[in-house]
Amino acid sequence: MPEPAPAAGAIAGVLLAAGMGRRFGGDKLLHALPDGQPMAQAAARALVAALAPVGGTCVAVVRPGQTALAALLSQAGCTAIECPEAAQGMGHSLACGVRATAQARGWLVALADMPRIAPPSYAAVRDALLRGDARTIAAPSWQGQRGHPVGFGRHWFEALSHLQGDEGARAVLAAARGAITLCPVDDEGVLQDVDRPGDLAVFGR
Repeated sequence: MPEPAPAAGAIAGVLLAAGMGRRFGGDKLLHALPDGQPMAQAAARALVAALAPVGGTCVAVVRPGQTALAALLSQAGCTAIECPEAAQGMGHSLACGVRATAQARGWLVALADMPRIAPPSYAAVRDALLRGDARTIAAPSWQGQRGHPVGFGRHWFEALSHLQGDEGARAVLAAARGAITLCPVDDEGVLQDVDRPGDLAVFGR
């Protein structure tokens, strides 16, 4: 797969799209939403749209052999990269995406199974990163609950690039504790991931 373009001095988007989808009963990321768009592609387009105005690049991390998914994500504007250790957990995938954009000033980390996040929510976290410093961590919040995507400043490169296991960036967030910048948004989608087919019911509201 092609290497991502350099992202020196810009925020890089990292879309995590290497999940197995076991609880969904199949490859949920290829599942079509009511508008006909595959779930992962909708999430990818939202991330790309948020970073394009500030010169950011986006990578999408997939499992080896996910050629159909990689093609859809590439069409959405992401550079698809394979993570050989993706099956070992989200931490490996996130580390892979961060290492692939090692020159970035910060990272906006999004999940491919959260296609209902509104554009202003991405923009809120993006802008918090731009206003902050290298130690900034930012996330949207809806009714007091922290959601996704999550932004990380440059300071967190080493911690993110060495993540392993299936907890993603939880250890990094726990270490930051009260230092996380919360961006209140009017968007329940920042909490809504799709794990099971029944979770798609929210798209009919």
